Amino acid sequence: MSDFNYSFSPSNCAFYANTLKETYYAPANDWPSDAFEVSDDVTNEFTAQPPNGKKLGVVDGLPVWIDVPPPTQEELTAENELIKCRLRTVADAEIAWRQDAVETGIASGEETAVLAEWKKYRVLLMRVDTAKPEWPTVPDVQAS
Repeated sequence: MSDFNYSFSPSNCAFYANTLKETYYAPANDWPSDAFEVSDDVTNEFTAQPPNGKKLGVVDGLPVWIDVPPPTQEELTAENELIKCRLRTVADAEIAWRQDAVETGIASGEETAVLAEWKKYRVLLMRVDTAKPEWPTVPDVQAS
């Protein structure tokens, strides 16, 4: 036998603990008007980790797993901006110590050559259009 300790609101696509109903009602009357009791089995199923590629949704007023929509262009661009920032941080770190070696006159020939590769990479990276990225190839070097 299933218990009914939770309610589901289709308009909010959310579960609410029935024990908190008075808490919701008392201060601000915030209990959703469309909330209805659901079994603990239903609550457990739809508050668990969703299946891969799914998220909680509502069909005919009931909780269901629906497909996660593909990311929008804005979301893709924002993610690419983060990638660009992370790559820039790596490039900056690789350039900084090699530049120090060159400026202090203690750089090896290899360090000087690799410094030029990293600087070229950083310039190309900063030119990447994150709406349609074509990422430059990271210099293939080992830290000395």
